[in-house]
Formats: sequence, C-alpha cells, structure tokens
Amino acid sequence: MSSALPQPVVAPLTPAAIFLVVTMNPGAECDVAVRALCGDLAALLRAVSFRDLQGRLSCVMAFGSDAWDRLFGAPRPKELHPFREIRGRHRAVATPGDILFHIRATRMDLCFELATQIMARLSEAVTAVDEVHGFKYFDDRDLLGFVDGTENPVDQAALDATLIGEEDAAFAGASYVIVQKYLHDLAAWNMLPTETQERIVGRTKLSDIELDDAAKPSFAHNALTTIMEDGTQLEIVRDNMPFGEVGKGEFGTYFIGYARSPRRIEQMLANMFVGQPAGNYDRLLDFSRAVTGTLFFVPTATFLEGISTTTPPLASGTPNTPENPTERPAAPSKSRQSPGDGSLGIGSLKGEVGHE
Repeated sequence: MSSALPQPVVAPLTPAAIFLVVTMNPGAECDVAVRALCGDLAALLRAVSFRDLQGRLSCVMAFGSDAWDRLFGAPRPKELHPFREIRGRHRAVATPGDILFHIRATRMDLCFELATQIMARLSEAVTAVDEVHGFKYFDDRDLLGFVDGTENPVDQAALDATLIGEEDAAFAGASYVIVQKYLHDLAAWNMLPTETQERIVGRTKLSDIELDDAAKPSFAHNALTTIMEDGTQLEIVRDNMPFGEVGKGEFGTYFIGYARSPRRIEQMLANMFVGQPAGNYDRLLDFSRAVTGTLFFVPTATFLEGISTTTPPLASGTPNTPENPTERPAAPSKSRQSPGDGSLGIGSLKGEVGHE
C-alpha cells in the first residue's frame, strides 16, 4: 500500500503565524466553495510561497465535527467530536469553529498573503470567527517571560506523537488539533516574584531549566501537562505563539496542540482546569484565561487534493475517500486499540494506540 502524504503538522517552528478559524455559512454553494478550496489549497500555497522560496510557508487545513459531516459524511474519524467544555476552578470554554487554517512562515507578509487568498477564494461561503496573528517574542518566549515549547518531540518522535496509525486505518497519516486563545493578566503576573513564577511554570525563567522534582510543586504547569501511560510519556506537538494589541491592553498566548488522539490533549486540559487530583489545578490559570476552545481533524494532504466539488457526503458505512481506497497508508506497528466511545477517558489512556 502506498502512503498518504500528511499535512505539515510537524513543520519547524517559525517566527510568524496566522491562526484563522471560520464557520461555514448555510447553502449548498458554500459547501462547493469549501470543497473546491480543499482540492486547490496545495496549488495556492505553491503560488504564494514561490515569492520567497526560503520563507518556509506552510498551511494546515482542519475541520470541526459538524463541518466534517456536512462536507464529507462517512466514514468519519473515530475520535472526532466537538470540543467539550471543562469546568474546574477555571473554565476551558468551547467556541464555534468549522475550519481552521494554521499558516506559518518566516515572514508575516507571506502568512498574510496566503490568508488573504484563502478568504478571497471562500468569499461568502464562510464567516471568520477568530483570527490571531502570532509572532516570535525574543528567544522563543511567551509574554509571561518563559520559553514555550521546550519539550516538543522532534523527528520521528514528533511523527509518532501526531500521526494516526492502525488505530483508525482509514485515516492513517492524519491528526487531531485543539486550539485555545489565552488572555494574560500581565499586570498581576509581573507583580509575582520570579521564584513564585518559576514554581507555577515548573522551570527557571532565565535559563529554561526544569525544576527538580523535589522543588517542583504538584500544581506546576509542566507537571500537570505531562501525561504518562505505562511508564511512557504520551506526547503532543505544540506550536504556541504570543500575540497582543498594545492599544487594547490585550496580551496572550495562542495554544495549538497536534496529536494522534485528542484524548492526550483533553487529559492535559482536565489536569490543568480540574486538577490532578481534583482541586490541584494549574495555578497559571489564575493569570491566564481561555477565551476560545475548538477541536479539529486534520486529514492528509492526499485526502484534500482528491476532494471533488460535486461529490456529496456519503451515507454512514459507505467509503468516502478521494484517493483509491486500496491505496491507504501503511499503519505503524506496535499499537493498542483505541476505544471508540468518544469519551474523554479521564484518568486512563490505556485504550490509546501508541508506539512512542
């Protein structure tokens, strides 16, 4: 079997990014416009990136649960569902979003041009509900002053963390992504002593060294977001970016996490907002508020390029694959079957496939 080409979910971190979330407007003509863009996105990307071949322009296009059913029908990804609000001491809100465009480059003008071309193509078919322009802040720090993304897996480990394998063979090579926009109370944060900030984050501020276990509180951010299963860490790939508008006094971090199963990120968020154990929540949330939250599925680039503008969604149980269904990507080995009940599985990820 030949392998489907994944979208660039593990593209190298870049100094600039645009996160664009849209909802689809009613009408069959809107479906046609979105499906047409699916097939043409690669060509559009090539046209813009040719202006600077060193600009490392990339784009990931991902779909929410309702949009998938509307555009593609069955089969559907096993773990795709709307983002589920989490309530604890603080709240991880769920907000609308049918399609996510994650655009990255070394230059913001490349990101901006591609986003402009995408929206020109979609025209009246969609409504933008959130747009964030992210930037690199000094040496890969967030606006809280700490380096972000230190523990990201790289190379094969990044692929293992993000690409679906035989647990959902019809969608091998695809991924899930969760996005959240966090707004920071920088005035309150900056009043804290550096030592207190370091205990909340779990790392030293200047040198970016992880605190020793003996010195790290159980509520530290990096303690609660480390997910272990049978002695193995279940990783995700983050590409968080700072953003802000000085005139509005609005500053924050845009969280974006890719994973082969959304349950990894959902477990992290449950630990942060509810606590592990309950009540032992992430103290960073006392200063950083989530104002958006959406879950998307990232099909392969092969899937997108094969989309027809006229083929309607198929009934449940009918294969709906733009590529030859016999040409499915080979699934990674050494897997464990994932449960298909759609539950968060808080407290256990034993059903998840993994070979990290």
